[in-house]
Amino acid sequence: MSPERFKRINQMLDNRQTDLTLCLDKVHKTNNIAAVIRTADAVGIHQIHAVWPDIEMRVSGNTASGSQQWVKTIKHYHMDEAAAQFKAAGMQILATNFSENAVDFRDIDYTKPTVVIMGNERDGVSEEGLAIADKQIIIPMIGMVQSLNVSVASALVMYEAQRQRAEAGMYGQRTLDDAYCQTMLFEQGHPVYAKACRRKKIPYPAIDDQGQIVADETWWQRMRAPDPDAESET
Repeated sequence: MSPERFKRINQMLDNRQTDLTLCLDKVHKTNNIAAVIRTADAVGIHQIHAVWPDIEMRVSGNTASGSQQWVKTIKHYHMDEAAAQFKAAGMQILATNFSENAVDFRDIDYTKPTVVIMGNERDGVSEEGLAIADKQIIIPMIGMVQSLNVSVASALVMYEAQRQRAEAGMYGQRTLDDAYCQTMLFEQGHPVYAKACRRKKIPYPAIDDQGQIVADETWWQRMRAPDPDAESET
């Protein structure tokens, strides 16, 4: 791994916000899902959630531009599953909704542990999502239309959260556990070796403070050994 890439990955890890996330409520258009993930990566969100009860969620790689490698998507079959996880983490739960009870999205304190539920393209946030929300938020609009594309709305909310957290000095302080960071450094800094480890079922090695692999001779011998699966295919 080059020093430049090692530095960039570490900067990303230092800025990840582990207590800020989105929950996509039955959002089904793959380009919208991918665009949300791309913005989440840009503002330092560590992972997002998706309630997807019917079919497997797919992400458009062209729109995500590889950001799905950096932002994990946690899938839930029902909103109550997601709610239990949010409440266990002590998060304030916000839901975007066009209603009299909704407040301007900029009037929320996003420095608190926060999850924002974003509704799907046709129906908005589900009744189940609204029921678990502590507050409803709205993006003020003065034109003829009453809603934005879900990826655009998500971006506005995420960047407001990023602005507040940056002002509060919440970036640049690593909150991710070391095991996760080691995995990301190895997989993204040494992708060829990482692929070989998964194929050969070899444990990942440690990465030192220069971005290099730390492993004993036994590990390297296993890495250099012929691949049994490859031999069986010939």
